[in-house]
Amino acid sequence: MTDMPKKEDAHGNPPGVCIPWEQKMKEFGLIAGKPETIKKEWEKIDAFAYVYLWYWVHR
Repeated sequence: MTDMPKKEDAHGNPPGVCIPWEQKMKEFGLIAGKPETIKKEWEKIDAFAYVYLWYWVHR
């Protein structure tokens, strides 16, 4: 069995977001350092993943 997110987990996400920061932050637990830096980088990676997936689905 895999740890893939269930389809219903994606409902309600804003456009351009695969996994919202609030959901991902729960997986990380306690963050040492500056959480806003990690959030900024996560949002960049997540946006890239969204665009990549959108491109392949709409080809």
